[in-house]
This record gives sequence, structure tokens and C-alpha cells, in this order.
Amino acid sequence: MNKLFILLIAGSFFASAQISVAEASSKKKSYSISKKAKHKKARIKKHKKTQYKKHKKFRQSLRVTATAYNSLRSQTDSTPNIAAWGDRLRPGMRVIAVSRDLLRRSGLKHNTLVRIKGYPGTYRVKDKMNRRFQRRIDVYMGKNVKKARRWGHRKVVIQW
Repeated sequence: MNKLFILLIAGSFFASAQISVAEASSKKKSYSISKKAKHKKARIKKHKKTQYKKHKKFRQSLRVTATAYNSLRSQTDSTPNIAAWGDRLRPGMRVIAVSRDLLRRSGLKHNTLVRIKGYPGTYRVKDKMNRRFQRRIDVYMGKNVKKARRWGHRKVVIQW
């Protein structure tokens, strides 16, 4: 009794076929392995497309004064968690506020990616500073006032 009877149901009719146990198990295994392999290849290919896109090269750079700020009413206005363009700020975000002269002259805009030379990661322009400041950025430090004071007042080079 090396034979296995398999009942196939397709639509409204029934058919029966005789396949040896060895053939059925080998076909099933080879089919499932190849199907899994195809699926894995497709997943990897899709992942490579989305994960390894070429990053935008930073073409412009400028030396500016950098300070730090927090989401506190004493440092901002009555809505400290809302930025000038209406974005909601949360501690841990990599955000900078930019002086308005940089917005006009240098091509920095809302959501522009900016790298601060010498510091890891990139920051997004999500906030504007008061009109009295020129050639200046403010790095967002959440609610950690000690961290902002340690940052202090420094000259940095930004790239975008």
C-alpha cells in the first residue's frame, strides 16, 4: 500500500488521482521551498528599493550661531509644543528653528533636511525664530533645560 488517494475538489466536480507517497511528499517540499524562496527574494528586492535609496547630497553650507531651546512657555509662547508652521513637537525629535533671514536668502524651507557638521544625524527645519535673530539656528531639546544649557551658544556649520 504505497499509494495515497487524494480527493481534489475543484468547483463543482470531484476527481480522484493516485500518487505515490514519495512523489507527493517530494513535490510538496520542492514546491513549498521554491515558493518560499521566491517570496523571500521579492521581499529582499522590495526592501532594497525602499531601504537603500540614495540620500540627497548636501550641496550648500553656511556657518551660523547655534543655540538650544525647549518646549516651555517661558522660552516660546503660550503653545510651546506647536511650531511656527503648525507642526507638533515632541521630546526626542531632531528639529531646528531657523532665523528668518536664512529662510529668505539661503533656500532653507519647511521640512528641509539639515546636517550640523560634527554632530550625528540630520535635523528637520520645523520652526522659525523671532525676526530679531539673524544667521542663527535653535536646536530643539525637548523639555530638558540642563541639556539645552550644556549646549550653550556655539558656532557651527550647517549643510542642506
